[in-house]
Amino acid sequence: MSFSLSGNGSQPPSLLDSLIESLKCLPGVGPKSAQRMAFHLLQRNREGAKTLATNLERAAKEIGHCKSCRTFTEHELCSICSDNSRMKKQICIVESPADVFTIEKSTDYKGLYFVLMGRLSPLDGIGPKELGLEVLEKRLAEQEIEEMILATNSTVEGEVTAHVLSEMARKHGVKTTRLAQGVPVGGELEYVDQNTIAQAFNARKHY
Repeated sequence: MSFSLSGNGSQPPSLLDSLIESLKCLPGVGPKSAQRMAFHLLQRNREGAKTLATNLERAAKEIGHCKSCRTFTEHELCSICSDNSRMKKQICIVESPADVFTIEKSTDYKGLYFVLMGRLSPLDGIGPKELGLEVLEKRLAEQEIEEMILATNSTVEGEVTAHVLSEMARKHGVKTTRLAQGVPVGGELEYVDQNTIAQAFNARKHY
């Protein structure tokens, strides 16, 4: 059970209370976990806490989106898009920057990416504009892309998104493939082991 060090309800929250509340914004972190993190940083690693605070502030201020693929970067182009050794005729569509990291770590893929930053979900107000599909369509129209690899997650929204993307690619004469066996239905790439990702990537099929 969590507790407060700010006294009665009429007093403003203490710095410790505010720290604990801030840590609860992290995914999967509840009141008890936030307390443990706060106490650990203050009791055992104050230098680490200062470094964390500095890096968080800089990241929040300076990290934006790559103008080409939309992943996170502090530069105009990310390190992958600016790498001239990558295969320019192959583009892999993923839902999040975490998926790029997973594929880079698990496979020998050497093409480019496009990060949707989500998936189509009209009920949540996420449509083509929110996913940057106009940016993607411009790349398909202007660049000599031969294959679009659909690596959206195997959820209902992910499959709908993949279908819309395949129609867009077809309009521009771009071949589409979909990650095949290995990735479970309902699974998300971030939580799939590396061997499974590699198998699915190598066994992708036409979509």
